[in-house]
Amino acid sequence: MQKRSATTRAQILNAAERIFAQSGFDSSGVAEICQAAGVSKGAFYYHFPSKQAVFLELLQNWLAELEGHLEQVRQENQSVPQSLLQMASAMRQVFRAADGRLPMFLEFWTQASRDPTFWAATIAPYRQFQRYFSELVTQGVAQGSLKKVDPQASSRVIIALAVGMLFQGLLDPQSDDWAQVTQQGMCYLMTGLAAEAL
Repeated sequence: MQKRSATTRAQILNAAERIFAQSGFDSSGVAEICQAAGVSKGAFYYHFPSKQAVFLELLQNWLAELEGHLEQVRQENQSVPQSLLQMASAMRQVFRAADGRLPMFLEFWTQASRDPTFWAATIAPYRQFQRYFSELVTQGVAQGSLKKVDPQASSRVIIALAVGMLFQGLLDPQSDDWAQVTQQGMCYLMTGLAAEAL
């Protein structure tokens, strides 16, 4: 029974992701999601109170996957500069996971600009990533692997690099190897931040 319930939930999420990407959040309805998922409205409302809840879960799932991957890289590396470089090289997986999802990502940002609930759900992980990278930079300064820099300003630059590369890669995927460009960008950044040459 639990397995069937989990399967139904996954079907709804997968269908909703496709529908939101094709039609946008505002133009998508529960009935359309149910039809695409092959489930009844009763099954939908058993798992989710609203289409907004589905949308937010899609966002949370993607962010949790990204956070888990970053933490794994952090645990595998002793040096903060090496961790950051390794995280940048892991962007290839992020680009693969994001492939074909540009409309969905744009929907996240569009809805966040219009709806306080979506804004709160979008800004909270953004601020969490700011804290995450600020703590990482603070650790690097303490261990002597990074210069004495402002951790908050540095974390904002790291996030700007990652988000900027992600959007360029999604908007124009064929023009370059964006994962490699991201790694090169992080190398340039580390040249300025690292206490010693890498």
